[in-house]
Amino acid sequence: MKKSFGLWSAVFLGIGSMVGAGIFVLLGAAGAIAGNLVWISFVFGGIIALLSGYSLAKLATAYPSRGGIVEYLVQCYGEGIFSGSVSVLFYLSAMIAIAMVAKTFGVYASMMTGTDTGIWADIYTIGILLFFMFINLAGSSLIAKSEDVIVMIKLSIIVFFTVVVSFYIKPELLSLENAPPVMNVFSSVALTFFAYEGFRVITNTAEDMQNPGQTMLKAMFISIGLVMVLYVAVSLAVFGNLPLPEIIKAQDYALAEAARPAFGQTGFTIMAIAALMSTASSINANFYAVTNVTYQMAKNGELPEVYERNVWHSSEGLIISTAMIIVVVLFFKLDEIAAIGSISILFVHALVHIGHLLKIDETKASRTLIIFAILTIAVAIVLALQYTSKHIPDVGYFIAIGFILAFIIEIGFRLITKRVISKQTRNDMFHKAEDEIKEFIGE
Repeated sequence: MKKSFGLWSAVFLGIGSMVGAGIFVLLGAAGAIAGNLVWISFVFGGIIALLSGYSLAKLATAYPSRGGIVEYLVQCYGEGIFSGSVSVLFYLSAMIAIAMVAKTFGVYASMMTGTDTGIWADIYTIGILLFFMFINLAGSSLIAKSEDVIVMIKLSIIVFFTVVVSFYIKPELLSLENAPPVMNVFSSVALTFFAYEGFRVITNTAEDMQNPGQTMLKAMFISIGLVMVLYVAVSLAVFGNLPLPEIIKAQDYALAEAARPAFGQTGFTIMAIAALMSTASSINANFYAVTNVTYQMAKNGELPEVYERNVWHSSEGLIISTAMIIVVVLFFKLDEIAAIGSISILFVHALVHIGHLLKIDETKASRTLIIFAILTIAVAIVLALQYTSKHIPDVGYFIAIGFILAFIIEIGFRLITKRVISKQTRNDMFHKAEDEIKEFIGE
């Protein structure tokens, strides 16, 4: 049976998911904290992503499932309220992440069309969400093919920009004399990790991947490694061309603004177009993951059965998820979405890796690397909470509400639907494969 994802299709999907709002918005947000040392923050964020990616790749190989992190939580913590609630929290965090990327698209689109107002930004945001909802309803093969094209185009633009702008770098702008306190670098790691967080999408392709045992870990490391190099190079190019006050002023479109010294208004326009493509590509890739997550959660009993009803080549959960994302977009600011999403998703990753330690005999993963993943994430969470408590105090309340809401949703669905979360056993995997083979040969 032909599978949709080979090594490079999975790599392109991961890159497409990561290189979106991560570089076009979070670069400015992280730079406002870490200053011209933000490139170091991207290195630390990349290291955490590699450690986390290693853990998820091992889990994906041991428990191949379209549900990704949702399935790993059930496998690690069992069929209980805790695993169900954390799965719901992950689902909500994924919605917030897509909302941030979509909001970024709306900002750039309204700026490009000269309708730079909040209302028009929201209109463009909702429009792109609905567009890719229909694209994803068409099926995974189309997604893989479209990602290959989009990723190649946008990476070509960003790489060309980085190389050319590097010749215009002013060394004094990158000097340590203009650097902020070192602690600021670590305080921004949660945001820079969030710029990589799309790598988890690769694990959702396990059932659609050719030979996941050999391909998954390679795809994870290649995609994260390439994106890390890109983020560091772009950071140096941007902060070597623009003074920090200008970057903070143009925080939502810092990368496009950095193209002005070398290319003028034309460069600004080209980078803005690249931003539109990148954020659109990220929405496309993340919608694929959401489709699988909601399907798996509904199948496990964590969401209503409506989430797993087929609509075209996808599930009804995608439509419901899109509606929820639109609500987030309309009621939260971009900086709030970024802070809430980055810290919440770090919590989820930490809990997944802690659970991984309980299953390490089955996954054959390195205990040392898993522990390092947990420790680095814990440090990033503490420092991020410390920083946001001073600058965006409401974020802490929103995160706490998110945790409480996740438990309420899980308990409520258990009481109302009487459905209990269940893991996908190895027999389930075998019987599913057997059914697919019979369907393929026409029996």
